[in-house]
Amino acid sequence: MQSWPIPEVPTVQGEPVALCLYDTADEKVRPVDVSGDPVGMYVCGITPYDSTHLGHAATYLTFDLVYRQLLANGHNVHYVQNITDVDDPLFERAARDGVDWRDLGTSQVNLFRSDMEILSVIPPQDYIGAMESVDEVIEMVGILLDKGAAYKLDHGDIYASIEATEEFGYESNYSREQMLEFFAERGGDPFRDGKKDQLDALVWKGHREGEPAWDSPFGQGRPGWHIECSAIATNRLGASFAIQGGGSDLAFPHHEFSAAHAEAAHGVDRMAGHYVHSGMIGLDGVKMSKSLGNLVFVHKLTEEGHEASAIRLAVFNQHYRSDRDFSMAGLARAEERLRKWRGIVAKQCSEHDALATVNSVRAALADDLNAPLALSIVDEAPGDHNGIVADAVHGLLGVQL
Repeated sequence: MQSWPIPEVPTVQGEPVALCLYDTADEKVRPVDVSGDPVGMYVCGITPYDSTHLGHAATYLTFDLVYRQLLANGHNVHYVQNITDVDDPLFERAARDGVDWRDLGTSQVNLFRSDMEILSVIPPQDYIGAMESVDEVIEMVGILLDKGAAYKLDHGDIYASIEATEEFGYESNYSREQMLEFFAERGGDPFRDGKKDQLDALVWKGHREGEPAWDSPFGQGRPGWHIECSAIATNRLGASFAIQGGGSDLAFPHHEFSAAHAEAAHGVDRMAGHYVHSGMIGLDGVKMSKSLGNLVFVHKLTEEGHEASAIRLAVFNQHYRSDRDFSMAGLARAEERLRKWRGIVAKQCSEHDALATVNSVRAALADDLNAPLALSIVDEAPGDHNGIVADAVHGLLGVQL
C-alpha cells in the first residue's frame, strides 16, 4: 500500500535530550530503548469506513511528535502502520450506504493519506493493508495452532487462548471485570459458545456468505483484527521492538491481544518496550464520536482556510495522554499563537538566546511529549537567529513559520 509524501523536516540544532515516554504497561515515564538501529515503531492505522476526523488525526500527530524527537536526536526510525481494510465495521458501513466495501475502503484511505500529507505527518516506511498481510496472518495462526496456543471451533473459526502467555493483562493492567466489559464493547464476543475462556480472541474467522475469504490450511476465511497487527508488526520490526502506539481505546483489547499473539508465537516476554496511548478528543466538551455525529474533519477545516500548522498547535495545546477538547475557539487561539510566533522569529536575537530556546523546547518534548510546555517556551522566545528557532519549531513540532 502506498503511503504519502515525506514532508520537509529541517535539521534541529541544540543539544539532543533522550526521549522518555509514559508506558501503559509499567505505568510510568521512562526512557525509550533506542539501542536498535533503526528504532522500531508500530502505530495502529485506520479502519477505512469513515473520513479522517480530528480524533484520528490527534493520534497520528502524537506519534509524529515521537518520530520527530527521535530524528532530532540522530536516530533512524522504522515506522510501520497498518490499514484494517477487511473488517466488520467496513462491511456494515458499505451495506448501509449501498456501496462496495472495497470502493468505500479505497476512498477513505485516499482521504486519510491526503489529510496526513496536509498535516505534514511523516509517513510510515511500511504502510500495510490487512489484505496484503493475509499470508502472514495465516502463517502466525498456524504457529499458534502448532504450539497449542490456539484452538478451532465450528464454522471454521479459530481462537487464541489467553493462557498461551503467562503475563496476559500486563499491557493494559485492567482487572478481569474491566477486560470483559471492554471486550464486549470493542468488538469481542465473550458469549460465543465453545470458547475455553470468555476473553479468548478470534484470530481466524471462517468464511461466511457474502464476505471475502482466503484459502488457508485450516479452511477459507479471513484474519481476526488483533493478529493482523501482530503479524504486520513483527514481520517488519522483529519479535520485539521499541514502541507500540495508538489511541487509549486500543489499550484493551487490541494492544493486549496483539502483544499476546506475538509473544505466544515468537516466544518473547514482551512485544514492545513501550506501549504508548494518546487520549480521546472531544468537541465542545462532548466526546467526539460517529454515533453522536459531532466529528470535526481535517479536510473540511483546511478547506475553510485553517492552516495545518494552526491545527497542529490546537491539538498540541493539551498533553497527548489527556482526554482533551477541541473547539473552534481553541483553533482561533492557535491561529493567534501562530501569528505571534511568526512575529517572534522575524525579530533578531543572539545565537545563544536562540539555542537556549531550542534546548528548552527539546527538553520539554523529551519529557513525555510535554507539548504544552514547549509551546509556552516558544511564546516567550526573545527572537530568532538565522532561522535556528524557526527550524526547530518546524522540525520538532511540524509547525511552519
